[in-house]
Amino acid sequence: MEGGKAGSQHSVTLNNGVIIPLTGLGTFRLRGQETLYKAVDAALACGYRSFDTATVYQNEKDLGQALQQLLPRYGLNRGDVFITSKLAPSDLGEGTREACLRSIAELGCEYLDLYLIHWPGKQGRRSEDSRNAEAREISWKTMEDLYKSGLIKAIGVSNYTEKHLTQLLSFCHIVPAVLQVEFHPRLPQKSLLEFCRTNGIHFQAYSSLGCGELLSHEDVREVANKHGRTPSQILLQWALRQGVGVIPKSSDPKRIKENFAVWDFELSELQANKIKGDGKEKRYCWDPSEVA
Repeated sequence: MEGGKAGSQHSVTLNNGVIIPLTGLGTFRLRGQETLYKAVDAALACGYRSFDTATVYQNEKDLGQALQQLLPRYGLNRGDVFITSKLAPSDLGEGTREACLRSIAELGCEYLDLYLIHWPGKQGRRSEDSRNAEAREISWKTMEDLYKSGLIKAIGVSNYTEKHLTQLLSFCHIVPAVLQVEFHPRLPQKSLLEFCRTNGIHFQAYSSLGCGELLSHEDVREVANKHGRTPSQILLQWALRQGVGVIPKSSDPKRIKENFAVWDFELSELQANKIKGDGKEKRYCWDPSEVA
């Protein structure tokens, strides 16, 4: 683990040498200029330097404007923050280049630090349609070209399974730098995590709190009480202690600050295992396993 661009930030170096903060602000379902401004302001104030969005979130423009307005206030510039966006399923395939350029324009950021294929299937196609794999390959090759041109500093994927990653590794010239998937104590994805470690792909979690449901679990709350921490801090630390990046989403300045304050305590191995409960896996989001 290496120091990032901000003194209070913890980061890792991706397989292409790019540094990514381990904690970022997720913006799923954050809509409207006022909402994004308030969230970004709170995040920058407490040390966040990574911001995660996507075309389908419909907030790229508002996020970009908030960053442009707020970075100077904190003595920062574009190079001090890490911006991630994602290719919409509707643009998978031939629409990739135009979609990426549109995201850059909406964000007003000149380049993206990380661009991900958001979903392994193309919108409007059935999961079992073999053309999904063809569309992914077209998108990846286009993203490799965008990477080589400097418009994207790192490329990766989201919601890919081992099967999808194996297919990608069979033809790619540039190994994906990041895999972003649902990951929490009820969905530890041990095999997928190990696959990424073996292949030098950074593992990043979304829905670290189980869409909020895990916050009320007895084991999580018990561990939180022992540390004098919030359940969300325990769940985020559970991922971070494994070297997994997190992008918790909140519009509440207090929670945004809490979600960043997870580096001055450590879970024991016993506590980390305890909050996994009975070991039964549960998804709170989408299941990509049936996508061809």
